Amino acid sequence: MYVTSAQALSASAHDPAAVVRELRDRAEIVDALYRFGLGQDLKDKELFASAFAADAELDFRPAAAKWGGRPPLMRGRDAIVSTILALFADRVDTTHQVTNPRVAVDGDTARLTALVEAQHLLTADHGTFALLKNPYDVELIRDGGRWGVRRMTIDNAWYTGNPVAIFG
Repeated sequence: MYVTSAQALSASAHDPAAVVRELRDRAEIVDALYRFGLGQDLKDKELFASAFAADAELDFRPAAAKWGGRPPLMRGRDAIVSTILALFADRVDTTHQVTNPRVAVDGDTARLTALVEAQHLLTADHGTFALLKNPYDVELIRDGGRWGVRRMTIDNAWYTGNPVAIFG
């Protein structure tokens, strides 16, 4: 479910150390989604993988259903990384823009809601494209000094172009 709290921070303004901890967590949590997008755009396996916990799940089914796609639920960091990067390798150019992040931190777990605009263009023909505006619902866990996606569900608010040409 989306993060809909009426304020950004839960730490008391009277506890500066707690505020700093929460602000750092929030920056690191949103950075996991930035690593997800930029890792795809740069086709950087290491950066992309760093966004996920080892046992992550990625569910693109709600978004794909909007245009008749039927992708599987992806499970495990290695499977997610290899599946997505192989799907686009030498075939699709992407750019991802992350906006409107909302974060709720609860100890070593967190929720993140954001809008991601994802442009996908066939490498051989940029006239064939799919531009997607997707709401993301993300659960994260603290993994040592960084945050990683445990579960990511991607829905679709709208699209233009031809997603079937991009995703199959």
